[in-house]
Amino acid sequence: MIYFASDIHLGGGTSEQAKRTERAFCRWLDSIVVDATDIYLLGDVFDFWFEYRMVVPQGFVRVLARLATLTDRGVRVTLFTGNHDMWCYDYLSRECGIHIVRRPEVVELYGRKLHLAHGDNMNIKGQPLLRLMNATFRSKVARWLFSWLVHPDLALKFGRGWSGRSRKSHGGEKITPSHLEYLVEYARKHYAEASDTYAYIFGHMHYPHSVAEGDFRVLFLSDWSGDEATYAVMDTDHKLELKTFNI
Repeated sequence: MIYFASDIHLGGGTSEQAKRTERAFCRWLDSIVVDATDIYLLGDVFDFWFEYRMVVPQGFVRVLARLATLTDRGVRVTLFTGNHDMWCYDYLSRECGIHIVRRPEVVELYGRKLHLAHGDNMNIKGQPLLRLMNATFRSKVARWLFSWLVHPDLALKFGRGWSGRSRKSHGGEKITPSHLEYLVEYARKHYAEASDTYAYIFGHMHYPHSVAEGDFRVLFLSDWSGDEATYAVMDTDHKLELKTFNI
């Protein structure tokens, strides 16, 4: 079985919320260990992650231990970086055996091609401010300067504050299927040129949803801040569906 989840945002919210989320995600990992062959984490696993050459953020030991145990057992774990955890280097690969992917990618699973991505920097040509922010944060020069000029304690404080403000600024906005249309449009354009793509799976929007138009399918995963988390699963018979996990 192949599992897909996103937007866990470990460390986000209050201390109690962060503990609740981590416990829930650990329970989910424990529940799928019996049949998981691959796990795809489609971004924002951490609410903020900045990795120095010799320093990484505190916390998340229960999750990291489980992921390392899974990869030790032969389960392939792949992390697609999101806008909250794009600043990772080799720590998660080296210590936990996680494969890191930094851009949208088409992967072949059980003989079917799936287009996987977080979804934060796609189809944004008409949004110059967002394009500038993406280019800045993804710049190797910016990351290098930040790592050398900002003490780790200040970096983590700044990052967590930034993530918290971003969450609050969008917290009152009611997400509807229309907010997902920019990613559905991207998928339609891609599908027009690559009609052998079996499905598209995105995170980022924190809104579980499914679009099906004939053989064209798009799945959106939820975040883990509510009472339920929506993830996707695909079996060897190519059955791909959204499921919920009780947090």
